[in-house]
Amino acid sequence: RRAPQDGRLEEINKEFLCDPKFSNEKDLEEKLAVFKEKYMEFDLNNQGEIDLMSVKRMMEKLGAPKTHLELKKMISEVTGGVSDTISYQDFVNVMLGKRSAVLKLVMMFEGKANESNPKPSGPPPERDIASLP
Repeated sequence: RRAPQDGRLEEINKEFLCDPKFSNEKDLEEKLAVFKEKYMEFDLNNQGEIDLMSVKRMMEKLGAPKTHLELKKMISEVTGGVSDTISYQDFVNVMLGKRSAVLKLVMMFEGKANESNPKPSGPPPERDIASLP
């Protein structure tokens, strides 16, 4: 089911590889492969776009849930206010672009946050009145 989408995204990656604007980007082919994988992971309906619910799921998975208003603002920032969904071209442009976008920051630190701050398991330790602030 993902094969047609994989093919479409691969074609878009080839366009980016041929684009002179990105010719000085280091490891472009490897970066595009990672971007494609991440994009496909969060494109829940396999339609080639990340919608509000997909961004919501992504943020929850990263441990940073957002309100619908915050999510709409993120999507608007990525798309320039043109669309309610994030296309793969918009996604790659943000990831390769020089401007600081919320989505780019989230994706950059996704791995680091998950590795360095493992969630504690079990019940919280008991506290007494003296330990409260």
